[in-house]
Amino acid sequence: MPTSLINCWLLLGEALLYFGVMAVLFRLRHRTGLGLMFCALGVMHFLETYLASVFYVALPFGIISPGSTVLFSGKLVMLLLIYMREDAVTVRQPIYGLLAGNFLMVGLVLILRLHEVVGGAGRVPDIGFIDEMGWLMVWGTTLLYVDAIAIILLYEKLGQVLKGHLFARVALASCAVLTFDQIGFFAALHWITGAPVAVLFGGWFAKMAAALVFSALVVGYLRWFETVGSDTAPAINDVFDLLTYRERYHAALEQANRDGLTGLQHRGSFEKSGEAAVAEAQRTGRPLSLMVIDVDHFKAINDRRGHASGDQVLKTLAGLLTDCVGENGQVFRIGGEEFAILAPQGETVARLQAEMLRQHVAICTRNDPQPVTVSIGVASVSADTSDLLDLFSCADRRLYRAKAEGRDRVVAADPVEEAELPAQAQLRLA
Repeated sequence: MPTSLINCWLLLGEALLYFGVMAVLFRLRHRTGLGLMFCALGVMHFLETYLASVFYVALPFGIISPGSTVLFSGKLVMLLLIYMREDAVTVRQPIYGLLAGNFLMVGLVLILRLHEVVGGAGRVPDIGFIDEMGWLMVWGTTLLYVDAIAIILLYEKLGQVLKGHLFARVALASCAVLTFDQIGFFAALHWITGAPVAVLFGGWFAKMAAALVFSALVVGYLRWFETVGSDTAPAINDVFDLLTYRERYHAALEQANRDGLTGLQHRGSFEKSGEAAVAEAQRTGRPLSLMVIDVDHFKAINDRRGHASGDQVLKTLAGLLTDCVGENGQVFRIGGEEFAILAPQGETVARLQAEMLRQHVAICTRNDPQPVTVSIGVASVSADTSDLLDLFSCADRRLYRAKAEGRDRVVAADPVEEAELPAQAQLRLA
């Protein structure tokens, strides 16, 4: 077997050994404390930097260092695991400890080199090598500080679009941060030790492979050995707390602004977002339309099929509206069976979209025991619109017209102003 392939298998074995031992120490944290694992990370940090500076092996795609590929990549993913299962207050401890220890080492070396050294056992200390190692470790730990913040934030952000895809979240966050780290660490390595460019590209390929391997190991560990639950937000003390607390705060705030049944934004969010959107449209002259949607004969659905079926209709409709609107609008549940959509469109385009929504709902539910139809009123910001109440009142009057004319239709223009229609339509947002 070629030497390069043997090296690949050896690196995989090193990764499995590293992760296996660290995972066991992490698993035992409730019995022995996390200090045991943190000490192991600290001890391995020196070996990691030493190997990254002097120890290279050949792989089919280039030259790499096991210290950078296995030990650093593994350490970064382990720090993410600590964050996932503990919190930012905990994960900062080994990072700050490594950073403080490395600066202390450099400071001591600056003093130690002032000694007059006498020979001992025929050995002479290589202070130059210690200098190189010290500065590399300081630079590497500084990068680790940035990397740890970045991987946590990326992991949180990716959760907004990759919910339920844990491997993808961990792998993408790891690959992105390790790419940045490879460039940053190679710059220092090239400057201090003269490492060839082949180390940059070979190391990057190896780190991408390591990211995938360690991500799979983390997901497997969480699935088989840990009970995944929600983390509690830490108090704000430093940048780790600030950043991760902010992400969790916004997630909690977003959830608080959601309707419990449909997951859509609720009435309070509609009033707040709507007022801001109307003010922005008036200031900039950009188009803005409001669609008010009501489920036809919803009381009959509840009476005939029960409230559980009625709830399911509302959830289904919420999904259909969200899918149709996509990113080109905001969907709200503003009442029992009423929904609203704010869309950055003029009235003509908004009417076409409303008609598409109406038809889509009818088509998607036509095979249900009781097909669902909706009536929609559409209004757009104009020179006569003073605030959200005006816009809503206009759309609501048109919704009443749609229902009065037989339901299952869209009304978006007033041949005659509907001031004579039910007065309660003008009071429902007041």
